[in-house]
Amino acid sequence: MTTTTDPQTDSFHLSQLLYDSRYRSMTIQVVALIGFVSLVAWLVSNTIVNLEALGKNFSFGFLGQRSGYDINQRLISYSSDSNHFTAAAVGLLNTLLVAFLGCILATVIGVTAGVLRLSRNWITAKIMTVYIESFRNIPVLLWILAFNAVMTEGFPSPRDFKGDNATASMLFNDSVAVTNRGIFAPLPIWENGYQIVVIVFLLSIAAIWAFGRYAKKRQELTGDILPVFWIKLAILVLPVLIAYFVLGRPIGLEYPELKGFGFKGGLNIRRSLIVLWLALSFYTGAFIAENVRAGILAISKGQSEAAHALGINPKNTMSLVVLPQALRVIIPPLISQYLNLTKNSSLAIAVGYMDVRSTLGGITLNQTGRELECMLLLMGIYLLISLAISGAMNVYNKSTQLAER
Repeated sequence: MTTTTDPQTDSFHLSQLLYDSRYRSMTIQVVALIGFVSLVAWLVSNTIVNLEALGKNFSFGFLGQRSGYDINQRLISYSSDSNHFTAAAVGLLNTLLVAFLGCILATVIGVTAGVLRLSRNWITAKIMTVYIESFRNIPVLLWILAFNAVMTEGFPSPRDFKGDNATASMLFNDSVAVTNRGIFAPLPIWENGYQIVVIVFLLSIAAIWAFGRYAKKRQELTGDILPVFWIKLAILVLPVLIAYFVLGRPIGLEYPELKGFGFKGGLNIRRSLIVLWLALSFYTGAFIAENVRAGILAISKGQSEAAHALGINPKNTMSLVVLPQALRVIIPPLISQYLNLTKNSSLAIAVGYMDVRSTLGGITLNQTGRELECMLLLMGIYLLISLAISGAMNVYNKSTQLAER
């Protein structure tokens, strides 16, 4: 038996799912989920029906078939008798190579150009402005083709190094040749004992990282600035040289030699890699330069004035006061530029560079007729690469943020 003091309970009505604020948000989410799942199910069903009509099935078994084509640049063992999976792996490594090299060079170019554009030297600032605005406002594909044309027409061919009437000569004591086909340089030859030299090199890199942390903490505690660059250079070079000579030079060099119509032996850095690397780096570096400029301008001028009042020179003011604070503004858009550079590397086919787009999404796709499978694999590969870059940069971004109490 209820009394007038007992709370009244309303019975549930279906209309409450739409008009009651307690249930409305959940109803919208459920309806959206059902709609999304239905759309995906329709796309999958429609795809299966269309494949069956064409006499095809959805399978990745083609990756185990013989590829039957050559790849002009490869970081792992590969031949035309290898399967399509190996061909895709070679293309993926080529993509990662140009993306890694491009991100490093683009960062160096972008930081340098961004800082110099704010220079008080009028000529320097205007030159950087011309560079930034030129590269930002012209499509990257045109820059790739332009760099390729410059290297093809502007550099000597191998035959120009030959004979008494040679118009070109090799560099660094006849060990490096820069031609319109690429750069030919000495190739390391690994002999017994090279493992120890490699281990010493890796330990030197670890020591450089440890010394950098020590120098930073020392500077924060005492204000003393150590000659970090020269000390790190010594840590990198001296132990490796000592190990190299003590072990009897276990790493030799194979020099390129001009034979027939071209250079034989040594390391061949192909023109397609150089062109793509430089074009992507200078193009992305222009965008990074604007990010750097925006980050520096976001820092109050009082920071620079205070540093100058303490007797800190302009170089140390920029590197020790302004840039560390500006990183919090620079890094988030910098991540996007790294992702854009990696995705723009898919234009490599324009200069004959065999990346994953050219192998898996090009020749393999055409030979096997597996358009859907190849495109899904390509999208998955680029997605995983982008997520890896974004995740690594976000970790670094958190380390640059101000610690709150």
